[in-house]
Amino acid sequence: MKVLVTGGGGFLGRHVVERLLARGMDVRILGRSPQPELEKRGVEVVRGDIAEAAAVDRAVAGTQAVFHVAAKAGVWGPREEYFNANVLGTRHVLSACARHGVKRLVYTSTPSVVFSGEAFNGADESLPYGKNWLCPYPETKAQAEQEVLAANGRDGLRTCALRPHLIWGVGDPHIVPRLVDRARRNRLRIVGDGQNRVDITHVKNAALAHVLALDALESGTAAGQAYFLSQGEPVVLWDWINQLLERLGEPVVKRSITAKTAYRAGRALEWIYKNFRLPGEPAMTRFVAVELSKDHWFDISAARRDLGYTPEVSTEEGLEGLIADWKNR
Repeated sequence: MKVLVTGGGGFLGRHVVERLLARGMDVRILGRSPQPELEKRGVEVVRGDIAEAAAVDRAVAGTQAVFHVAAKAGVWGPREEYFNANVLGTRHVLSACARHGVKRLVYTSTPSVVFSGEAFNGADESLPYGKNWLCPYPETKAQAEQEVLAANGRDGLRTCALRPHLIWGVGDPHIVPRLVDRARRNRLRIVGDGQNRVDITHVKNAALAHVLALDALESGTAAGQAYFLSQGEPVVLWDWINQLLERLGEPVVKRSITAKTAYRAGRALEWIYKNFRLPGEPAMTRFVAVELSKDHWFDISAARRDLGYTPEVSTEEGLEGLIADWKNR
């Protein structure tokens, strides 16, 4: 089977590619940057942007299954950029799948598609899509997920969506480097009472779920469904962050601000950055204030039942590997 992984050169995408190669599959990736290491291992690389219909069409042609991992993530930036990457890019993938007779599509979504500004404690996939988005990332990912699931059954295509929460692990280019950088500059503050629990997902577990989802689509079990993914047990966010920082030999977070203060600061900073067109992103936004102060953990029973998903890498094992790699580098 020839399989396409959009964003196959990225953090999660590479781990999905590794899983597919281990299965002996013929793998192609779509991405903007060259990937000589993957090419040496027999991976076909199609250069292009997910927002370019012609590039997507070239990448999808001749494949039987697609993992659509590529996306624009983040909490700040023009809505148009998020829409082009996340919504238009997904539409290009769906159109190309229909044109070339692709039968299986696994879409990488996010729990943020149900964001409403409220806490979630063990919620499941019966949750409605969100509202009061506060930033374009969750809004555009929700729109894309709905279009992917609506395409299930069309032209023989089976689709599903996976919602891994806070992907981390060795090679993480986002969460851990940002935490360490802010800790070193004394820019981190505990938001709220510091007791909120959140889901996290080791990147190897997220990749495992993707290949299991392909199997479940083959049998029809997962067709048209969305699934929350995590380690299977939430962590107390600020305890986990401080444990990570301490074991890395970095300053831990001791100072705190209330959730209300953080939210107000985020609103003010967003206004300043938008109206004065400042580069970079605000140190705090309303979306981040909510995410850092409230519970966000979900029931993964559906993924266990339908996909046969059981996390292979425990949180402690993942931490040990991450810390060893960080110190070696």
